[in-house]
Amino acid sequence: MDTDRGEGEARGLCVGRGDGLCLGGSGGTTGAREGEGAMYERALAISDVTLRDGHQSMFATRVSTEDMRDALPAVEAARYASVEAWGGATFDAALRFCGEDPWERLSVIRWGLPTTTVRMLLRGQNLVGYRHYADDVVDLFVARAAIGGVDLFRVFDALNDVRNLERSIAAVLANGKRVEGGICYTTSPVHTPESFVEVGRRLAELGSEQLCIKDMAGLMTPAAAFELVRALRRKVGLPVVIHTHTTNGFAEAACMAAAEAGAEEVDGAVGPFSGGSSLPAVETLAVIAQAAGRSVQVDLDAVEREAAHFRNVRAKYKAFDTGKSGVDGRVLRSQIPGGMLSNLISQLKDLGASERMAEVLDEVPRVRAEMGYPPLVTPSSQIVGSQAAMNVVTGARYSVVTAETRDYFRGLYGRPPAPMDEGLRAKVLAGEKPILERPADVLPPELPATREKFAALDPSDEELLILALFPQIGQAYLEKRRTAQSAAAAGGVSGALPAGAPA
Repeated sequence: MDTDRGEGEARGLCVGRGDGLCLGGSGGTTGAREGEGAMYERALAISDVTLRDGHQSMFATRVSTEDMRDALPAVEAARYASVEAWGGATFDAALRFCGEDPWERLSVIRWGLPTTTVRMLLRGQNLVGYRHYADDVVDLFVARAAIGGVDLFRVFDALNDVRNLERSIAAVLANGKRVEGGICYTTSPVHTPESFVEVGRRLAELGSEQLCIKDMAGLMTPAAAFELVRALRRKVGLPVVIHTHTTNGFAEAACMAAAEAGAEEVDGAVGPFSGGSSLPAVETLAVIAQAAGRSVQVDLDAVEREAAHFRNVRAKYKAFDTGKSGVDGRVLRSQIPGGMLSNLISQLKDLGASERMAEVLDEVPRVRAEMGYPPLVTPSSQIVGSQAAMNVVTGARYSVVTAETRDYFRGLYGRPPAPMDEGLRAKVLAGEKPILERPADVLPPELPATREKFAALDPSDEELLILALFPQIGQAYLEKRRTAQSAAAAGGVSGALPAGAPA
């Protein structure tokens, strides 16, 4: 669509029987090619999320930029519709655990994928953090991400409260980039195809060019996928992308059912980073599409080179391996996605209550119902999970309320899909009035105060954003960087970006 591959257009293996549409490499259907007629009528585009959700789901987001860099030539050659390589938890984890600048990682990825559509996952007003940020932070973050190399922004809100997406979507469009509106999929008494379609309509009105059904816990059955995709295609009319996890064993069948209903694209992860709490394997999706008579323009030889690299990389991250290699049926009841389950295990261990996991899993659906049935995705998954754990460990429900739970009941995260338990809300707020407007409307600008507070660091725009999003971690990281830069300057060494990144 917006990428001209030039001589590279001939690259890649078009997997299929020849009766499907071969897709361009930039993330969308190109239509029947001139002179080729009806033989190019059916296709399924595949995007790769290995560099973001693959290692976020399987290795606690610990894979370093260096271990991504050597895979980039193969990823570029694979002709994916797009590559989700940034956003989500990767920004925080790069700083907190890898000691890396996430902006430099984006530069390396952009440099290594010159003609591939680079996609990021943006949590609406939460950006890549765990609370709502003021509009000035949203505007600058999106602008720098666009300059840094993001082509396509997948934008979602944990509560499907579209008010929380207005500013970020407007910022993406103002920077001349593309928006994929995300719909967080879940099941509850209040979630219906009609409710998801209404979210889709509003995302279209805001300027989304395509929609993503984001099924983070792998709850979407094939029948549900078919029904929802068909409803979105008929009533909203935008292209539909499927993102679903293999946690419950539904994913591959759900992807194919969605494709039969009209979905144009599915997400996958390369084989070594697929399955368990991650996503279906790219290779598997391509072969299933072939058997169904569809074409997928991915170069499977290049995909295998990518897979070979990450097979070798896996061993380095054994300590962070989630160990989730099979179906976890507990998720069908608790709706806890893989990352949230890992957090709960760690939290209970810290509280000396590891043996009470079953009780917490029983408590999560109760807390979720009292909170208005939020989809369990960051940050709502952490809020619900942490409160459920506190309820079990203390033995008295809501006798201890986390700060995030209080903010949630106050309305600082937005409007949930269903009304909250008003009696519980009154108890938690203890006389404080809830917020009814768009949450960011009550937040004053943050960047001037942040720049003043950290003036001694003389931050660039990207560094200022690191400090605004993660003040403590960002300050420690940047102080260490300044020390290294001073030492390098004293020794006559230039403080350049990592090798392979643009100057």
